[in-house]
Amino acid sequence: MTEIRTPRLLLRRWHDDDLAPMADINADPRVMRWIDDGSVRDLEHTAQAIERWEEEWDEEGFGLFAVELLASGELAGCAGLSVPEFLPQALPAVAISWRFGPQFWGQGYASEAAHATLEFALQDRGLDRVISISQVGDDASENIMRKLGMEWDHETAHPVYGHPLRVHAIDLTEFQA
Repeated sequence: MTEIRTPRLLLRRWHDDDLAPMADINADPRVMRWIDDGSVRDLEHTAQAIERWEEEWDEEGFGLFAVELLASGELAGCAGLSVPEFLPQALPAVAISWRFGPQFWGQGYASEAAHATLEFALQDRGLDRVISISQVGDDASENIMRKLGMEWDHETAHPVYGHPLRVHAIDLTEFQA
């Protein structure tokens, strides 16, 4: 299954017309503040990222979903699963992540998409554990992790940028779908 409907969202594979709105999200410094080194991304980088996400779908059977609002058809951002290869000490692992445009913050969309993604991980992909990685200080992401039932696992540092990271985890056999 590569499409999930929630009460307000459609989580789906990527379409060509998702590039421009996702590039707008990636170009916003408020969005990118907690991602990698905090730098914004341009259209070309976004196209490469979407291509990598789609390749992960083909290789792993999961990836980042495009998240569309059912009411308007608007692309709100992305959420999904990936292998966190940038953090070797966390491997083998599958991580859940999300990224939404600021106009969609504070409305529960990220929590709704992340909850649906965890159900997908457990029910459709048979994963027994999922982690999530955030920079120390990214309280909004950690709040979503708590809502999902994730618990602190360990703290480490980003291997390239050096900033402190927190890894949370959930045993999906205990997940309340």
